[in-house]
Amino acid sequence: MPRELRLSLNLQLFAQEKTETATPRKRQESRQKGQVAKSMELPGALIMLGAFGLLAMYGASMGDGIVSMFRAGLSEYILWDVTDANIIVMFSQLIRQGFLLVLPIFAVGVVMALLSTYAQVGFLFTGEPLKMKLEKLNPIQGFKQIFSMRSVVEFLKSMLKVFIIGTIAFFILWGERTTLLTLASVPLEAMFAYIASLTLRLGLFAGAALLILGLLDYAYQKWEYEKNLRMSKQDIKDEHKKTEGDPLVKSKIREKQRRMALQRMMQEVPKADVVITNPTHFAVAIRYDGNEMDAPRVIAKGADYLALRIKQVAKEHDVPLMENKPLARALYAQVDIGQSVPQEMFHAVAEVLAYVYKTKGKGAAARR
Repeated sequence: MPRELRLSLNLQLFAQEKTETATPRKRQESRQKGQVAKSMELPGALIMLGAFGLLAMYGASMGDGIVSMFRAGLSEYILWDVTDANIIVMFSQLIRQGFLLVLPIFAVGVVMALLSTYAQVGFLFTGEPLKMKLEKLNPIQGFKQIFSMRSVVEFLKSMLKVFIIGTIAFFILWGERTTLLTLASVPLEAMFAYIASLTLRLGLFAGAALLILGLLDYAYQKWEYEKNLRMSKQDIKDEHKKTEGDPLVKSKIREKQRRMALQRMMQEVPKADVVITNPTHFAVAIRYDGNEMDAPRVIAKGADYLALRIKQVAKEHDVPLMENKPLARALYAQVDIGQSVPQEMFHAVAEVLAYVYKTKGKGAAARR
């Protein structure tokens, strides 16, 4: 393979390598599709911590509520007649009391889930992930996902969670092995209190460990998200073309606009009263109508080749040419097309126009 061809292929491959940080537009498009850096472990860990934390603070009152429910069932409801109305009232009261007991735990779970999600991705509402896509039904693509690196990572995370929770439970229960062996000899109320305390400890320690794992998982998800979001140099160029427009097309449009503006300007030259020249480098066409204008106005100007074209058009339409180097330079540099002559140049332009009008008057009288 020739060296030049190898070099060209290498440059093309380098241009396709995703080595560039994603642009804000790329990030916004990805976010609209629901593709964000998010760890599913953080919400679960925070919900677990919140629930067990609530049980640690209000577990005693919740236990009293459960005891009162059983007491009512064994001391009051058992004495009621078994009728449809009594059964409806009994179950309605039990369901209401049970719902009120577990409502704080549900509320904490919902709040923790919302806060953890908002902390990771902010406010995001999109239905893009719910859309039906035929490629999701592709069995080959499904096998690729099953045996992909992401699936391996998720499997390792699950095994790590099981190992962490199992290790925590083992060490806590091993530390309490003496007490656990003597539970049979303690009163039932003390046994329940001890088991509840042990369960809370297990839940809080496991939740804290899962929170640390969730933070590490979020860091990994963020890294993987940034990696998948990277763009190649060609991608950035293509995006720039979509956003700003193709530079080649834009240059052609600007060129066409310049030609149209030049054509319009040349159409104004025959209306000029005089063209002031350098005489070779600059040409400025001046028009004055006392009924429409407060001061003379520049209707066309150009340098070099454009100046030559203005003079040619002026000659074709019998527009006078006046050589005045300083005035031509000053008008070309300071006055744009369509603007009136500034006050400091008005006297010099007025002299030129007066001479032109006088010359035209003599020519008309001679023809008569």
